[in-house]
Parts: sequence; C-alpha cells; structure tokens
Amino acid sequence: MIERSVVVRVHDGLHARPATQFVKLAKSFACDVEIRCNGRGASTKSAVKLMLLGVKENDEATLRAEGEDAPDAVAALATFLQTPDAGDIDLTAAAKPAAASAPVSPAPQATSADRGVPASEGTAIGPAFAFFPAGLDIQPRHLGPEEIAPEQARYRTALAATVASFREARTRPGLRRDDAAIIDALVEVAEDSDFIAAVDGAIGAGRDAPSAVEEAGRSIAASFEALTDPYLRARAEDIRSVARAIILSLLGRRDMTLADLPKGAVIVADEIAALDLAKATLADIGGIVCRKGAATSHVAIMARAHGIPAVLGFPADETRLKSAKTIALDGSSGEVAIDPDAETTACFTGAIAREAEERSALDAYRTVEPQTRDGRRIEIAANLGSLAEIDAARQAGAMGVGLFRTEFLFMERRALPGEDEQAETYTTLAQAFAPHPVVIRTLDIGGDKPVAGIDFEHEDNPFLGWRGVRMCLERPDVFKPQLRALLRASVVGNVKILLPMIADVGEVRAVRALLDECRAELDAAGHAHGAFELGVMIETPAAVFVAAEIAAEVDFFSVGTNDLTQYVMAADRLNPRVAKLNRTEHPAVLAAIGMAARAARDAGIWIGVCGEAAARPDLIPFFVQNGVTELSMSAASIPRAKKCVTEI
Repeated sequence: MIERSVVVRVHDGLHARPATQFVKLAKSFACDVEIRCNGRGASTKSAVKLMLLGVKENDEATLRAEGEDAPDAVAALATFLQTPDAGDIDLTAAAKPAAASAPVSPAPQATSADRGVPASEGTAIGPAFAFFPAGLDIQPRHLGPEEIAPEQARYRTALAATVASFREARTRPGLRRDDAAIIDALVEVAEDSDFIAAVDGAIGAGRDAPSAVEEAGRSIAASFEALTDPYLRARAEDIRSVARAIILSLLGRRDMTLADLPKGAVIVADEIAALDLAKATLADIGGIVCRKGAATSHVAIMARAHGIPAVLGFPADETRLKSAKTIALDGSSGEVAIDPDAETTACFTGAIAREAEERSALDAYRTVEPQTRDGRRIEIAANLGSLAEIDAARQAGAMGVGLFRTEFLFMERRALPGEDEQAETYTTLAQAFAPHPVVIRTLDIGGDKPVAGIDFEHEDNPFLGWRGVRMCLERPDVFKPQLRALLRASVVGNVKILLPMIADVGEVRAVRALLDECRAELDAAGHAHGAFELGVMIETPAAVFVAAEIAAEVDFFSVGTNDLTQYVMAADRLNPRVAKLNRTEHPAVLAAIGMAARAARDAGIWIGVCGEAAARPDLIPFFVQNGVTELSMSAASIPRAKKCVTEI
C-alpha cells in the first residue's frame, strides 16, 4: 500500500468543481485510492462521498492506494490537493460577490421593496417570467421479484438519457467554460457509483424506479444540507436537480424550460437548477429572483459570471410571485419590488442608467492602449494558465500575455508533455496575440506542487525548497524539451521566456548555456527557431539584492508580487493567521520593488509586474512612477487598469 499525507491547498477545499476534477483524475488510474481527512474516509472515485467528506483548504488529508499504478495515482492526486488553482476555476471568487469593475451605484431606496440575499450585483426591471415546474406526483408501488431486473434496466436507460441531456446542454451557445464545468459536476453526481448503488439497492428491495431515485436523492441532499460549510450545503440543490431530471425521464415527461424566456424578462422561481439556467439564452435574462438558494449556489455563480442581477432567498409568498407582472431588483442590496409603483420604478430605472454609464465608461477602455498624462505607454496584459482563456483575455482588451503559467500543462496528468505538444501550445498562444508580446514562464513546480514523472522528496518548507529553476536545472531531461519547444514557438516573433525563482546570476547563465545547447539540437534536427527575449521573475529577496548583476544578463524583469511579498514579509501567503503581514503595500515590499525597478532602469531593460497587485488601482501609480511599463493581471481587471493608467 502507498500512503501519503498532504496539506490541502485547493481554494475553499474540495467543493463541487474541484471534487469533480479530482474524481476524474482518480478514475484515470486503475488502482483503488482512499482519501482520509478529519477522522473519516471516502473513495476518491465518488464525487458525492468526496464532497460529503468536507475537505477544506488547509486540512491535512491522507491518500492510501493499492494497485499496480498506486505510486503514480498518489503522486498525481497529491499534486492536485496541493495546488490552489487545481480546479482550474476560481470558485472562491465566483462563490462570493465579485468586486465591481467600476464603482457601484447606491442601491435604490424603494419603500415598496422587500429584501432577499444579494447574489449577483446589478439592477434590473422587467416583465416577470414565472418558473414553477409542476410537482413530480410519484405514485409509489411495490415490485414483484420478476419486475426488479427490468426496473433496474429502465432506471439505467433513464440515467443514460439524463446524462446525454446534460451533455447536450453543455454545448449550448453562450455557455462559458465555468458554466460547462458546473454541468460537468452534475454529470459526475448522476454517474456517481454511490448514488447509482443506492437507487439499485432500493429497486432491488422492491421500490419502483421513480420512488427509488427520489428516496436516494432526498437522502443524499439531506446529508449535504446537514453540513456546516455553505459551499457544500448548496450542493443539495445539485442533487435535487439531478434526481428530478432522472425521475422525469422515467415518467416520460418533459419539464418546464427557460428556453423560451422573453428577452429582458426577470425569472421568478422557487428554486432554479444550474441545468435549467444552462438551457436559457443567458444574454436574454434580465434578472433572477428565487425564494430559495444562497450566494454560494451554482445559479448564483453562473449569474455573476454572466452579469445577471440576482436575489435569492427572497421571502415572498409563491402565489404572490406567480401573479407578478413586473419585477425590479437590486442584486447588490438584495432589494426586490413586485409590481413597483411609479416612484419605485423611477428609482430602479435611474440606478440602471447609472450602472450602464459606468459600464460604458470602462468598455471604452477595452481597445485603448493606455498612456499616462505625460505620454508614457503602459502595456496591460493578461495572466493565463491555459489556451482556453485566450478568448476572454482578447475580449477584455489584453495587450498580450504578461504571464503564461506552463505548469498547468504538466499537472493533472499521468505523463510529462512532450516537446511537440508543448511547441504546439506555445505557438498557438503566440499566434493568438501577435504582434503583442507573450511572456511564457518556464516550469514553476516544486515540493508544494509536484507532478507525475518527477520524484519530489518530502520537504518541510517546500516554498523554500527544490522548485522552479532550481529543479529544472537539475532535471535537463524535463527542462530542455520545454526550452526547445519555446525556441520553436519563437519563430512567431513575440515570445519572451521568463525564469521563475531566480536567486543567483549563475542560474541565469546556466539557463543561457542550456538554450545554446537546445538551439544546436534544433539545428541538427532541422527545426526552425527564432529570436526571443529572456527575463527573470523578481520574487526572491536575493534577486532584489543582486538585481543590478542579474539585469546585465537578461532582457527584462517581471515582479511576482505574490511570492515576493511572502518572502520579504516571511509570511506564508496560504496561512490566514499571518494574512495581515502578507500585504504588497507594506513599505518593505514596495522598497524591494523600487530597488528592482532602479536596477532595470540603470541597465536599460524593461520591467513588468505580473502578480495580482498589478491590477490594484491604489498600487498602479506606484508601479508606473517607478518605471514599470507592463502590468499583467486577470482578464476581468484589464479595462479598469487601463483607465487607472490614463489618470496618472
């Protein structure tokens, strides 16, 4: 048996999306793997059991595996658990109301409005669309022995049809990657072995299939509702929607649908499942008001992703909602007005106009190449982790890529990516943004986020250990294929190579030597390669102190504010107990950035910032005043950052 204990770093723990990804990864291995946490255990191949285990960020979890591929399985699953962004969608941000990209207008002061739970910011007013699907009206019956096998087969047919309908909804135009991931989570629930076993067992005991599904769904949903974690409690909604869909298939009934929703209508409902919302034309939805639900539900997450104002948990009588003609709502305050009077309507209409003005003001910056008032041009670029994020970055107005995290190509897989696969990925990325620059960071993994195929020994302080360029220089079999792939992609003409965790100028020189070797190897193999710029991450105090020496060897600096802050402040950025120390605006961190910027200026090289602090309006003036010419951030922050630059 292989056993390994790790501290879970996945943001908010193994809630729906990460749990789904974790289970998919576990199912790619033949061996059986158990995860134990807080004195309880569960199979890693059951999404339901995994979510019910309630594994939270910073919990210690133990993986136990038995089978031929147990070492690979444990290594890959441990990697997942130790990677904050392993779910590949930041549901931490999505599960809480996001910061507005422009100042939020004050909530309308409507005397005739009631309040629910603010779930997705924005103000709306429109015709009510009552969405109250009819009850299932199951008529339980007892099965004879000869009916059990056919009834189990009927259930399997309904299950397959339901999963097929989920997957069809996943392909609807207008769905974002986040929405598709939510539907993937529903598929995982429907196909969960424990859920299927519970239904099969109930049918085997003589219950008809619809009753068996209803009983299993109700039992599992109740287990989620009993949990204290709000993210996991909200998953009861998913269980109920999956069970309902299967039962409707068994009964040969079609459910009420949002597909024919009139443009601009406000949905009023008891509860909306994520699948129901996925079947609507999301751009047509004016707003959402539900009697049930919380800001952590999948409907709330989808509403925020699409900018749909939403209020959940609204304490109104169902009859009153069903008879409503017009609904006004403020998703920031939770206010809802049913059939508002003229004064209230004017209040909400004014708020909508102000919000539209604010959005338009920022939209105008998407195509702007911003300059400060004294004429300094600043590039506002995007931080990306995969090719799937390209479209969102381009739509937001990204002037290239300031940080492409290549480690996501290596993680959550059973074998290292080859040179050809990497070259194709980097070339596609470069072509998507040409002629704008694309900064690609070489592999930044280590003891805190290992990958299958690289043996990492246990380290007490992995953030101070064998990671980034330190590991790469000792593993040329891993590093050189990546360097060759980057050189091949450089023929596009806009590729810049970024080295992580540099602490000594000798590391830069060693990489230069490897690049020379790789160029010679590509020449010998007949592969074209192009010119590139080489830069280093400024994220260790050592790099700050020897910045002048390093600057003489490279073409640019990129400040990684996340790691630089934790190293300067000696405060683990994943430890909430020292969060008050982990502040980029601390004078010590700003002094370090200033030192690196002076060294870059003196050497005549450019300097960028690629940590999340690059998007902060309070810090952008400091960066620009210190000579930073590139700021790289998440796509959603780009228009606001451009506006900030033009005001300096």
